[in-house]
Amino acid sequence: MAEPAPLWATLILPAALAGAAVVTAGFDAALEAAARQGRGAPVRALLLRSVDPLREGLRLLVQQPRRTNAADALLRRIGVVLVPLAAVLAGVVLPLGFTSVSDPDVGIVWFNAMEALAWAAVWLAGWGPNSVLSMIGGYRFLAQGLAYELPHMFAITTAALGAGSLRVGGVVAAQDGLWFGVWMPVAFVVYLASALAMSFWGPFDQPTGTDVAGGVTAELSGVDRLMLLGGRWMLLVVTAAFSVPLFLGGGHGPLLPAWLWTLIKTAAVLGALVGSRRLIPALRMDRYMELAWLVLVPLVLVQALVVAVVVLNG
Repeated sequence: MAEPAPLWATLILPAALAGAAVVTAGFDAALEAAARQGRGAPVRALLLRSVDPLREGLRLLVQQPRRTNAADALLRRIGVVLVPLAAVLAGVVLPLGFTSVSDPDVGIVWFNAMEALAWAAVWLAGWGPNSVLSMIGGYRFLAQGLAYELPHMFAITTAALGAGSLRVGGVVAAQDGLWFGVWMPVAFVVYLASALAMSFWGPFDQPTGTDVAGGVTAELSGVDRLMLLGGRWMLLVVTAAFSVPLFLGGGHGPLLPAWLWTLIKTAAVLGALVGSRRLIPALRMDRYMELAWLVLVPLVLVQALVVAVVVLNG
């Protein structure tokens, strides 16, 4: 059972997520530099490239905001603020080991609701500037959500079904002997794909695609751009971290303390998700929607049926 964290842990959650986002962005920058320079890339050069996201963040803090004609500044600002806020609110149910900021009876439902909040946030960020390219990026994210959300919801519901609980702590406790990712592989893979889509990263980065000059980020600059892009990294961190209590046993593991197992598993999932950008080609949303509705949804429903049979006969 997950125990509530002390007040100081609650207060540092946003800083912890932001720090993890910076480290992840630095790792991605180092991977990009290594891919460009080849095997002979010096370690010192890669380390220098790894701090590029931090430098860019500091630059955006002092950059002047860009204004467009007839923009709805309020909607734009609400959108860019909601992206990192949705990540932080989703993170309150994440257990570190067997301790979490909050472990409500409907923690899994809460996490999914915060993901839905990210839908509205990205769309508002694209709509607010009153720019064609920005609006296209926002609508691309809505189309992406229509493709990934249903299989994603079934995937996390399958984990809850296996545990017989909507509490995140209850799902972790149910994996004491066997991780759900081992006997729910379809749900696990579908969840990881939806984690990429939710954070519009890697093969699902069309909402910020170069073919539309950055999409939802096309007209954003300064602090607004920093909050949206930083929020995207925070969403990637949170969704990767949530796969650990759902499918990888949370803090369960030999020898090491529970909190360290949680960090190791989260780092492994994050590394795989970040590296996927170089391994999986970009996906057109119409093609992915067809795949999601005709293939992924039936597969994850069959997975849920198998889990239900096992639970009822267990």
